[in-house]
Amino acid sequence: MKHDSRELAEVQQTAQAPAASRVDLYAGIHKALRAVMSDTLLAVGRMDAHDALELAQTTQRVLQLLDLMRSHLEHENNFVHKALEARAPGSSQHIGDDHVHHVAEIDTLAESVRALLDTSGQDLDAAVHGFYRRLSLFIAHNYEHMNYEETQHNATLWAHYSDEELMGIHAELVGSIPPEEMMLVMRWMVPFMNAGERAMVLGDMKAHAPAPAFEAVLGATRPHLSAREWEKLQAALELPAAA
Repeated sequence: MKHDSRELAEVQQTAQAPAASRVDLYAGIHKALRAVMSDTLLAVGRMDAHDALELAQTTQRVLQLLDLMRSHLEHENNFVHKALEARAPGSSQHIGDDHVHHVAEIDTLAESVRALLDTSGQDLDAAVHGFYRRLSLFIAHNYEHMNYEETQHNATLWAHYSDEELMGIHAELVGSIPPEEMMLVMRWMVPFMNAGERAMVLGDMKAHAPAPAFEAVLGATRPHLSAREWEKLQAALELPAAA
């Protein structure tokens, strides 16, 4: 997504708009995506490409990120954009066009990852640096893209749907996600929420999800929390001290 100076000013203004006290379909998953994109980019930047194991592990992380991004686009197309078009025809077209471009970028990046694994010697250093720059641009485009969704799309959704209806859309979307993908999302979403959001999400899971699922998410979350964050979560969820 490219902006001229006027569009960029609008993006900056909307990015500073106060959060509405409405159901936000984007907030949680976008925190997860920002976290995993940033972490993956940093991993590529510090990677020793001449260490075969490190190269394999890092490129696998990139492919996992790309798979997650592709799946996220499909979820938004199938649920959020469908809801937007049902009551505000044409309102998802701009971002829908972005999604088409992002899928093409994902395909290109995946091909570049495979090419890296077939490159060696001095050519590898240049190839990795070029890939790092392309990945950083992909992430930058996604940051702008997500801000547009969080402001413009949310405004449209809030104008045409009640919070109860939005929760219904969210439930249908979440219900369509395979367990393995959901665990990956929760691993990146819950640790990078604020304390109140984290307690709300896990509190809802504790109340409604099967105990093994709740315990699995809690186990995936705890290693990525500071001691103070874990204490706050324990208190909010009334977990036993030895948990």
